[in-house]
Amino acid sequence: MTTAPDRTRIEFPDISSRTWEHPSDRAALVTLRTLKGFDTVLRTLSGLLRERQHRLMYLATAVRVDERQFKDLDDLRSDCVQILGADETPEMFVMQSPVVNAFTIGMDRPFIVVTTGLLDIMTYEEQRFVVGHELGHALSGHAVYRTVLMHLMRLAGTIGWIPVGGWALRAIIAGLMEWQRKSELSGDRAGLLCGQDVHTAIRVQLKLAGGARISEIDVDAFLAQAAEYESSGDLRDGVLKLLNIELMAHPFSVLRAAELKKWVDSGEYAAVLRGDYPRKSTDHEAKASDEFRNAARSYKANFDTSEDPLIKTIRDLGNGFTGAVDAVGNGIGDVASDIKDRFDHWRKS
Repeated sequence: MTTAPDRTRIEFPDISSRTWEHPSDRAALVTLRTLKGFDTVLRTLSGLLRERQHRLMYLATAVRVDERQFKDLDDLRSDCVQILGADETPEMFVMQSPVVNAFTIGMDRPFIVVTTGLLDIMTYEEQRFVVGHELGHALSGHAVYRTVLMHLMRLAGTIGWIPVGGWALRAIIAGLMEWQRKSELSGDRAGLLCGQDVHTAIRVQLKLAGGARISEIDVDAFLAQAAEYESSGDLRDGVLKLLNIELMAHPFSVLRAAELKKWVDSGEYAAVLRGDYPRKSTDHEAKASDEFRNAARSYKANFDTSEDPLIKTIRDLGNGFTGAVDAVGNGIGDVASDIKDRFDHWRKS
């Protein structure tokens, strides 16, 4: 493996995970953290035995990273732990699989798993971003809070036969899946803070979308896909986008790259590098109400600037009811026309 030249990276003493958490992710996390004893109860009910089972499985079937095995990864993990000021170094395992993947599991002592498929296509610095991403998950406690989503999905299977209850749970689960996707954006920010190289961070998303043939991919063209994805099509496409992503655990790679670039362009990333970030020592002062206001501002900004046809139609409801009705009517009319054409074609054949 070819390593990048050594260079000094900025370390962030006493940095709080709130620094890299997306506003929507942070609002949910701060709320759950204010529930005293919540983590303890959750671990007691569902975490400890399953966590031990998973760890024993990887201990028996994967390779544990240390100074003797996958030393490059061990060095990367040490760097990221130092940069993000983690109090503990999570275990890491390399699992044989052609699937390009990395994940963090465990509640009491989270550990990181990376696949050989990921190592095969990522350079040393790209692996640094991935390790930092996963360490960000561990430090934010995402593994603990995702258990809530898991239990709700199990609950949906038991009462989903009730029409109203089923739809209500689907809405709740969809909302939690939206939070989980935002938690992936948080992980991307943590990965960038560990590597401190925007081009490398974007390149990881390129490879997640298009594989190792990086010479065939143009960064500007790739980012342009995000703008085209958001703005192209009509009302039908806006609905289909929602259906496509409703139960996805991760945002699409094109959109992750665009979101990371947006965070950099906002100046927030540069502020962190200058030392302007929340401290762990002040985490107890964080208020859920403030974080929800920040989350609301984030969603409003995205809503106000979105070029998605569905969002623009909804936005038009506040600007001109007639225009919005016409837009919706045209969209529904197009759908009806398309169905009619397909039916006529089927009948004639």
